Amino acid sequence: MGRRLVPLTLDHLSDLPQRCRSCVFWELDPVSGKAAVESGRAESEKEAWLSAVLLEWGSCGRVVTVDEVPVGYVLYAPAAYVPRSTAFPTSPVSSDAVQLVTAWIDPGHQGQGLGRVLVQTVAKDVLRRGFKAIEAFGDARWKQPACVLPADHLLAVGFKTVRPHPAYPRLRLELRTALSWKEDVEMALDRLLGVVQKEPVLRPL
Repeated sequence: MGRRLVPLTLDHLSDLPQRCRSCVFWELDPVSGKAAVESGRAESEKEAWLSAVLLEWGSCGRVVTVDEVPVGYVLYAPAAYVPRSTAFPTSPVSSDAVQLVTAWIDPGHQGQGLGRVLVQTVAKDVLRRGFKAIEAFGDARWKQPACVLPADHLLAVGFKTVRPHPAYPRLRLELRTALSWKEDVEMALDRLLGVVQKEPVLRPL
């Protein structure tokens, strides 16, 4: 079985699941995102967002393939490039951290350590670029697949709550912790990366 991790570029955008290619939950603010979806421009807006981040900040994602077949990906960037993050009551993301935007592993390839490899690759990349941590907004009341990762799953793989909230706490993972992950967290990572499927509706505060 041949594994390969490649940077997410415009050429690899088509490797993402269709629902992810046309999801702009994080990439646009709530008003612009709704307008893009209603007008059928979501996929082109996603492409424009990726192009802008690649030009201004550099690599912001990884795609993992098994025997040349894409089976997962992760997306990350400083919060300045993630407009939706400002809509969360626990924003902003710390200046020394990169935001874990979203991630996914195909259910048929879970349990193979791919999630750990993906996140450790992100950790090495952002540490090299001078950041100290990865932060994410968690859904404390998570019940079904959505773009906001479940807080319990984030906590299970080493994230710590840095700003509590009954619905959307902000959590942080020190990069050294991510780099030391071993096989004992693989099942938790599988659960974490396997739950992103559809765009959520933010609940009232």
